Amino acid sequence: MAMAFALTRSSAMKASLCVLLCILVASEVVGVPRCAAALGINYGQVGNNLPSPAQVVSLLASLRIGKVRIYDVNPQVLAAFAGTGIELIVTVPNDLVRPMAASPGEALQWVSSSVRPYFPATRVTGIAVGNEVLTDDDEALKAGLVPAMRNLHAALAQLGMDGYVHVSTASSLAVLATSYPPSQGAFTAEVAPLMAQFLRFLAETNAPFWINAYPYFAYKGDPTRVSLDYALSNPYHVGAIDPYTRLQYTSMLYAQVDAVAYATSQLGYNNIPVYVSETGWPSKGDTNEVGATVENARAYNRNLLLRQAAGEGTPLRPRQRLEVYLFALFNENMKPGPTSERNYGLYQPDGRTMVYNVGLVQQSTSAASLSLAASPATRTDAKKNFAGLCFLSSLAILQCPNASSTLRKSFWHKQNGLTIVDQKPLQDQRGDAPFQGGKRKIKGSSCCQEEKLEEATLGCGRHYLGDGTEL
Repeated sequence: MAMAFALTRSSAMKASLCVLLCILVASEVVGVPRCAAALGINYGQVGNNLPSPAQVVSLLASLRIGKVRIYDVNPQVLAAFAGTGIELIVTVPNDLVRPMAASPGEALQWVSSSVRPYFPATRVTGIAVGNEVLTDDDEALKAGLVPAMRNLHAALAQLGMDGYVHVSTASSLAVLATSYPPSQGAFTAEVAPLMAQFLRFLAETNAPFWINAYPYFAYKGDPTRVSLDYALSNPYHVGAIDPYTRLQYTSMLYAQVDAVAYATSQLGYNNIPVYVSETGWPSKGDTNEVGATVENARAYNRNLLLRQAAGEGTPLRPRQRLEVYLFALFNENMKPGPTSERNYGLYQPDGRTMVYNVGLVQQSTSAASLSLAASPATRTDAKKNFAGLCFLSSLAILQCPNASSTLRKSFWHKQNGLTIVDQKPLQDQRGDAPFQGGKRKIKGSSCCQEEKLEEATLGCGRHYLGDGTEL
């Protein structure tokens, strides 16, 4: 397509790989690039007013979401996903863990009746054995986790499915005794013995470690000392530097993931991939739930989508794209607990009304279509939401040793339009001296000429808009 802002060959080569990505993205339908389709989402069903599974499948297809996690083996859901190509993680409920641990036959019967009839038409790629079992108070439940996983894996092998379906469990971040700085990540003394058995199983079966990680809770717990920008993964924020590794973190979520990876390394397992099985931000909360707003929820999930679109890994594992499952697809009106628990969804329960727009594109002509090129009005929204922003360009600027403080300022989307946000030093989560911006030079980079970075950022922002419109 025609480009309103062109880079010369030499400046493009100097301006970093982000420009290439953004130029490629420009040919896509406006919105989150196709490479973000690997992003997953949690499809909870604790509500009495949710769309049918068939309607949910249509919604997911229109949003180009390619991975889904459910919390059971609902046969209607599994049947609805047949032939869609969407990857599905199913869940063994906690109350079945002990029976499966005690009996290989129980595990085989469960796989044979609950998963095998739908496979491979329904692309089941993972079985989560319970949810947050390792931090449960039930000692018998915890003791049964790894035996149940081994019996399930044996059942899959017996049915010829073990090469296609991983067995793991989703753990709370509470399995860590230390998560800050990331390089000092360590499991709690209570969970460490079971964790060693669990990690051995993951290594033997090439399965991932799934972690439920919510920076929101860190911010809510101490909003005066935890940076909101850092918790939201805002790319214009300088971030924090791990004092032991000198790795720079602009995202608390990615720091939490690396803390888990370091903790697994402490037990002798260096190569187990760590994926995020749940993460999100509530759009509404009780009066004491600080930060639970639509604006923050939009920013958090939007930032995560941009990182996924960039194929970004964590600072510890930069070449290993981080797999992430957003929580959640819908607001679920029957979930117990504080108001926030019922307000993590991207969509209202009707399946048509977005709680907020993070940039996912519905490929339809319905009233709910999110195509940003549809009209002058929606193009104005596009300018508000995408102005001057290409995530990889922002990363290049933040990591460039000679980028000025002026250049480090970034346009960011706010509900009320464009806002220029100044850099602020990130306060150490323990309350110590604030961290300052990193000086980690991009490998092989001659792009750290300020004018080239600025040029790349502007070009990226305009291409990302998708229609050549200047901001």
